[in-house]
Amino acid sequence: MTDLETASHVTFSEALRFWIKLGFISFGGPAGQIAIMHRELVERRRWVSEERFLNALNYCMLLPGPEAQQLAIYIGWLLHRVPGGIIAGAFFVIPSIFILLALSYVYAAYGNLIIVAGALAGFKPVVVAIVVEAVLRIGKRAIRHRAHYAIAAAAFVGIYFLQIPFPLIVLASGLGGLVLTRFGSQMAVAKSDAGGKESVLDDNAPLPSHTRPSRTRALKTLAIGIALWALPFAALIERRGWASLHAQEYLFFTQAAVVTFGGAYAVLAYVTQAAVTNYGWLSQARAVDGLALAETTPGPLIMVLQFVGFMAAWNHPQGLSPTMSGVLGAFVTTWTTFLPSFLFIFLGAPYIESLRGNRHLRGALGGITAAVVGVVLNLALVFGMAVIWPRGLAGGTDWFAVVMSLAGFIALYRLKTDVLWVVIGGGLIGVARSVLGR
Repeated sequence: MTDLETASHVTFSEALRFWIKLGFISFGGPAGQIAIMHRELVERRRWVSEERFLNALNYCMLLPGPEAQQLAIYIGWLLHRVPGGIIAGAFFVIPSIFILLALSYVYAAYGNLIIVAGALAGFKPVVVAIVVEAVLRIGKRAIRHRAHYAIAAAAFVGIYFLQIPFPLIVLASGLGGLVLTRFGSQMAVAKSDAGGKESVLDDNAPLPSHTRPSRTRALKTLAIGIALWALPFAALIERRGWASLHAQEYLFFTQAAVVTFGGAYAVLAYVTQAAVTNYGWLSQARAVDGLALAETTPGPLIMVLQFVGFMAAWNHPQGLSPTMSGVLGAFVTTWTTFLPSFLFIFLGAPYIESLRGNRHLRGALGGITAAVVGVVLNLALVFGMAVIWPRGLAGGTDWFAVVMSLAGFIALYRLKTDVLWVVIGGGLIGVARSVLGR
């Protein structure tokens, strides 16, 4: 069976429609986005099996950058080669690029309008519900052994109470899963409970030819990736100069994309420190406002870096109008932030696929998957407290947020309502509350 025959039940146009839709409904940060993809791709559409999905997720969790977007690239590549990966990864972020760009302009030019503030107030509790549902959904399938519970609990304690860096948690969890497998522990592999129906790419499907490792293909991919980074940078230097802020942004956000592990919050901490303290591009308060905007728009939470790039260039136009400078800064930041993700997947995924049946690798990745549950639980707790007690425990409870979070969770978990409608409903209720409460 060829790779085209393997994916014959998923046409390219069908996949394209899904990736476009995903770009508009991918709210909730990485946890919510991974939950959406799991529900759509594994449970509803059955394009990939549970094991293949978790195998891809485990690899993406090891990489710097936005793991949810990288997961979309990986699955798109599995189904339809490099073009499928490009389409999946691009449309995962394209809607958020323009939505956040518009919000950034409104924020910079006009301040916080009441409608925008109301929508944010309605979105945030829904995001909490999405993340909580993700904990239950991923945990149900990833934790199938008592050792997995221990790993998940240790990961939560490590990241929440001990502030252990996420890369160290991933490494320790992988080693724990490897040790348990190597010394005879029967680490159960999560199996899909999709009613016994096979997926298009199920666990036992033949390895598609394009997923087999190839040194020639890897070198070609690397060369193309370097060219796609270097040519825009050369054009930027030619137009704006080596010492320009936009050239500085190009180099700085490239560095951030390849050296920062631990998700959007870890990246934001690193970027904010440099942008505020070292470069003086924007204030700490504005960086936090950018995080709020990014958390309530579709796409990866790491899109907050686009806001930082926009505001830095808006504040330092260097001969351009603030708007033109801000837009250029936003696109420079976005390009350098997401380009490495495509390169990481197209270079590494063939080797991960070729080792998918390896017992020891599967044990190590199973340990990482269990740790992800603990890390996502940490995100749910941190974000939930920030939304429900925005001024701290002593500042009182936001009961509107409590009610909205509970309603969103019931709609998602019990009623199986589409995420898109839950998010839209939350935003509309928030806007109505703000307008009527004036």
